[in-house]
Amino acid sequence: MLNLKDINRSGEMEVFTRVVNAGTFSEAARRLDMSPSAVSKLIARLETRLGARLLHRSTRRLELTAEGERFNNECLRILELIDCAERDIANVAKPSGLIQVNANLPFGLHCLLPQLPDFLAAYPDITLNVELTDTVVDLLERRADVAIRTGPMKESSLVQRRLGESRMITVASPAYIARYGQPKTLEDLQRHNRLSFGFHRHSQAWVYRDAEGQRIEIEPKGNALFSDGESMRQSALAGLGIARLASFHINADIESGRLMPLLEQYNSGETEAIHAVFIGPGQQLPHRVRVFIDFLIARIGPHLTPS
Repeated sequence: MLNLKDINRSGEMEVFTRVVNAGTFSEAARRLDMSPSAVSKLIARLETRLGARLLHRSTRRLELTAEGERFNNECLRILELIDCAERDIANVAKPSGLIQVNANLPFGLHCLLPQLPDFLAAYPDITLNVELTDTVVDLLERRADVAIRTGPMKESSLVQRRLGESRMITVASPAYIARYGQPKTLEDLQRHNRLSFGFHRHSQAWVYRDAEGQRIEIEPKGNALFSDGESMRQSALAGLGIARLASFHINADIESGRLMPLLEQYNSGETEAIHAVFIGPGQQLPHRVRVFIDFLIARIGPHLTPS
């Protein structure tokens, strides 16, 4: 069953109204800094969840259905109420002070850091102290206000807010493929240099599905181990071997042709969940931390939807 807590409803409404305003998925995607396929899939998921067709799609322009027009009007009203509420609160208590942020290297470099100028422009009285490390830190020991964690979450006293999830993709550089050939089957993959991590993870296995839908696990075995995902990405770009990384980490490399997706016909659809975690309870969060987490959900969450 779909957990409504995992749905960023205001984000969906924002995307939907932008699509209506732009008239096409491609133009809306450009304005939102998203891919057209991500925008299209978000709208399709929204229609499925609502159980109603919202848009008539044509080769030239999108047209609202009767249900879509009603939903668009309601979205505009709700988003305006949200804006008013935020402005009212901001006028009463302007968030300020220091926020200690901890994130892993891939998320920090590819998702968090590019958004910081906009956040600090919106909240000029906040100062961020950002620490990027793939070591899981103790929030109390490091005095961190919020940390970004990827993968399965262990039971703990930390409060979690889900940012999204990212599909896992097997990739290699064109240089590696030119030198060693492209694996066409999972049996082929076993003969290639498979890059892995040198630290303990909940599971190192790469998960695939065969033609009959049976789950197949392949252990990454190669001549290099890495302490973090960004080092593995850089080594894959250099042609050292085949890597399996989250899509948010390598989407730009795939789009530019620096990395090639492999064995997509066997992709299991496995995703890596991404959470913001902090010391609870959430109701007692400082205002500065709350607006930071809300910003991450609004700005980064839509980009983490599996593609």
